[in-house]
Amino acid sequence: MEFFTIGVYNSTEKEFFEKLTQNNIDTFCDIRQRRGVRGAKYSFVNSNRLQERLNDLEIKYGYIPDLSPTTEIRELQKEIDEEKGELKRERQKLGKIFVIEYKNRILKNFDFEKFFESLDQIGASRIALFCVEEHPEACHRSIVADRLMNIFNYKTTHL
Repeated sequence: MEFFTIGVYNSTEKEFFEKLTQNNIDTFCDIRQRRGVRGAKYSFVNSNRLQERLNDLEIKYGYIPDLSPTTEIRELQKEIDEEKGELKRERQKLGKIFVIEYKNRILKNFDFEKFFESLDQIGASRIALFCVEEHPEACHRSIVADRLMNIFNYKTTHL
């Protein structure tokens, strides 16, 4: 298996789905806490529309809520963003406290072996981990990607 990460901010609908098809993604793992985005600009990644489009492209969809940060952890990052005067969509990097708490509360308890088994059972080979932030370093998907690379030796590419 090979893993990829993808965000949606600053991508058009066409660009977003081209990244998936050009990289032969066969399985899409939604690791957001909330599977919707406010406003029309990114409505194509709201859960129902997203799943329909992925189905049309013959890409399997899975929602992995156990990899999403809790509201409490997200609030920690929100406080950091406010202190910096930075909007979520402009963020370049996660705060140290967010990273520590995400690793301790989420990754530490996540059953990666079960996750790999479930991907193997559906024949997944090129898996995209999805959240909304444009920059992987500004999103928890980069923490998951680091774990996949450094602990489990899976190749991981940020799209």
